[in-house]
Amino acid sequence: MERIQKILARAGIASRREAERMMLEGRVLVNGKVADQLGFKADPLKDHIKVDGKILFRPEPKITLLLNKPKGYLSTVKDPAGRPTVMDLLKGVKWRVYPLGRLDFDAEGLLLMTNDGDLAYRLSHPKFSIHRTYWAKVEGIPEKKELMRLKKGVMIEDGEARVISAHILRQMEKHSWVEAVVTEGRNHLVKRIFSAIGHPVLKLKRVGFGPIRLGNLPVGRMRSLTDEEVEKLKQISSESGEKIL
Repeated sequence: MERIQKILARAGIASRREAERMMLEGRVLVNGKVADQLGFKADPLKDHIKVDGKILFRPEPKITLLLNKPKGYLSTVKDPAGRPTVMDLLKGVKWRVYPLGRLDFDAEGLLLMTNDGDLAYRLSHPKFSIHRTYWAKVEGIPEKKELMRLKKGVMIEDGEARVISAHILRQMEKHSWVEAVVTEGRNHLVKRIFSAIGHPVLKLKRVGFGPIRLGNLPVGRMRSLTDEEVEKLKQISSESGEKIL
């Protein structure tokens, strides 16, 4: 619920001061009732607001979803080959949203989806260097010096790549789980850098994107980000952009 004058100002009808004057003059109706009190509030997405007899256009709400993507789904809206896409998992979502970045077909975990163009740009453009946290099951057990190589940078097909951090989470006899944090979204980046040090990735799961964590959300399920989480994403992208600029 928001004050009427704020809704009118954001819709470009008038400035807040002018909107207040229009309200006091009885020119604004909410669900058929005159909204002539400056403290009057309404829901711009649900209530019918009229100004001088004209219905105020109700904007599409900006939403951002967190999906725990299963393996076997493409991070795209449509696939010409007819393979499953993450859109098939969004049953009941009224608004059109788009994957924010990519997550490999055989990878799983955190995938953000939004219809907020500004947020998508901030979180996808390389200049903002948003941290992406992965858990990778790799062949063998990387030695400390090999993980240091990843931090210093390794050469892959399209140039040098490095991690912000990498450490072993759990080790078995023939494989281990490693947590790696990168700031790029290049294709198959995590797989390629581990192959570069001789430890191919057997399984990959993204568990963090900036300040957002996957948590215990079941595979194939989704939830809406809270206003506070969206604000944190905008804040971290703004701070990253300022550092680079």
